[in-house]
Amino acid sequence: MPENRISQEQIDAFLGLFDYDAQMAIAAIQERSEQVNRLSTESKSKFIPTGKAVISVNNLEKAYKIGKQKIHALNGVSTTIYEGEIVAITGASGSGKSTLLQLMGGLDKPSSGTVTVNDNLISHMSDRKLSNFRNRTIGFVFQFFYLQPFLKLEKNLEIAGMPMRTKHKKRIEVAAKLATAVGLSDRLKHYPKEISGGQLQRAAIARALLNNPKIILADEPTGNLDSANGRTIIDLFEQIRKDFNTTIVIVTHDPIIARRADRIINLVDGKIV
Repeated sequence: MPENRISQEQIDAFLGLFDYDAQMAIAAIQERSEQVNRLSTESKSKFIPTGKAVISVNNLEKAYKIGKQKIHALNGVSTTIYEGEIVAITGASGSGKSTLLQLMGGLDKPSSGTVTVNDNLISHMSDRKLSNFRNRTIGFVFQFFYLQPFLKLEKNLEIAGMPMRTKHKKRIEVAAKLATAVGLSDRLKHYPKEISGGQLQRAAIARALLNNPKIILADEPTGNLDSANGRTIIDLFEQIRKDFNTTIVIVTHDPIIARRADRIINLVDGKIV
């Protein structure tokens, strides 16, 4: 019976089949990986503004005089925030983050340059007109909650409607709805000292929403919170944007919080980089 021997050429060809299959498998894996990456990128794609410009700052300068020294907090900043965006302003301490936010909100006036909010040139408004405009248009949230310790939570929320002369009954109704929206309906009869830090910040957000502002400006809103409560607050901001189409600008030093925004404005020495 003849001996069946396999030649080296046959062995090489046989092994080549495995090489070919392996190459095809690797190529398939790479292609699938690229597809997953594309899908992941698409699912995490940032907000694409389709609405109008809500806040525009142009060539903004702000200088403070401390004794004989002049401090330049902002040096020619120009940017635009669009309707429905969540924008994070980041930068090192002293980079001008809070100064820019305050100028956007009309809490301070620039040394030069302009700030336009909802087509209103607020940098040139009188103090009285600006105050009325802020009450109607902008809600503020700060790192320190600024809730009155001697008032129960329901009263802390509803007094935000007093400058607008909203009727008492209406203020109570809106405050109750907002408390429910931020998960505090069972805390309305509590004093600030009786609730947690995360709950205090949610209360501050509800208060900022009482006058139905189109813009929320938040200065380090998670700065006094642990990471879990910080994520909860950002989740809440995203829900507010979804429910009310609110434009939200957040000053933050936390890169995790910043990455949750649609866009990041990074300041270095009073300039956008």
